[in-house]
Amino acid sequence: MTPLREDRVPPQAPAPERARTTISAGESAAAPAGPARREGAPALVPPARQEGAPALAPPGRQKHAPGTSAVAPGTPALAGAPPAPGAPARAEAAAAEAAALRFVVLGDSFSEGVGDRASGAWRGWAALLADGLAGPGRRLEFVNLAVSGALSSDVAEVQAPRAVALRPHLASVVVGVNDTLRHTFDIGLFARRMDRVLGALDAAGAVLLTACLPDPGRMLGLPAPLARPLARRRRSVNAVVHALTARHGAVHLHLAEPAWTTDRALWSADRLHPGERGHRAVAGAFHRLLAERGLARGPAPSPSASEPPPTRAETALWLATAGTGWVLRRSHDLLPQLLLLAGEELLHRAAGAGTGPLDARAETALAEALAATMGE
Repeated sequence: MTPLREDRVPPQAPAPERARTTISAGESAAAPAGPARREGAPALVPPARQEGAPALAPPGRQKHAPGTSAVAPGTPALAGAPPAPGAPARAEAAAAEAAALRFVVLGDSFSEGVGDRASGAWRGWAALLADGLAGPGRRLEFVNLAVSGALSSDVAEVQAPRAVALRPHLASVVVGVNDTLRHTFDIGLFARRMDRVLGALDAAGAVLLTACLPDPGRMLGLPAPLARPLARRRRSVNAVVHALTARHGAVHLHLAEPAWTTDRALWSADRLHPGERGHRAVAGAFHRLLAERGLARGPAPSPSASEPPPTRAETALWLATAGTGWVLRRSHDLLPQLLLLAGEELLHRAAGAGTGPLDARAETALAEALAATMGE
């Protein structure tokens, strides 16, 4: 299997060990107690983080100087003083808080796990990675909020407020493919939404995971006039993700490399989602990056798949059945826009201008989006 390209980051403080609690996007997850949000207050305002607090310190935990004990304000300092009323319950709650490592996943079908079915449900790279984040003696709370078909607006308005309320230690945010497949695509809006989401999770103390996107036109084998506009949009999305990854210090995985997109054994029959091998490859690559920072203490996910990759016949069957349905569902939205973009491509080529003016227009829009977002 071709290794994936990964960003390297300096090591940080080690993370803890595991026993796992899993909550899917369709279930409710009780957020840690905190003050009620005022009517009209922004949905993405995170809890405050202490200056200098380690990234994986359990949220709400007080720091204290080396060689001293942590003493809550008002606690008697004399040896043998009787515990305050309710102290055992508070101590037990604090111990439970310290013992749990929270990993929250935001995004679309890629992070939901589509393409990797286990026990009758989608599993995916995030669940495989979760199994290797902690070791014996540390409980893991794994919450997957990702939903198939999600746009950056869904992540910003629905998933992110829930994620921030959970005060995660680790949070992955991978989204954007569905944005590029809509006629409403706006790189400026995408950049602002992503910056809000990553900024809120970063301020809440989470270690962030991001990934760039493969080219959907290449994956689907679309004709060049249809594939080029999608490739242009995908490049803009990836440029934004790279810039915001650097801004918020995220752990980043490159998934747009040709070696990744051309290895058919990594992809499911639909050509849009990783198969089991692909999800395992993504989980393994993220695990290596986190282990280098001391944030993954459990075993690395196995690269060995339990199911064979799809055959050519299975791929052809998907394209003739489910693939046709996918195209029809997109026809009301993406197809008219793609045909207009393709027509524009052909007109520029017929006039001898090539794709230069279209590329320049996309680059200008990207530069304006980055300038507006990074300048905030």
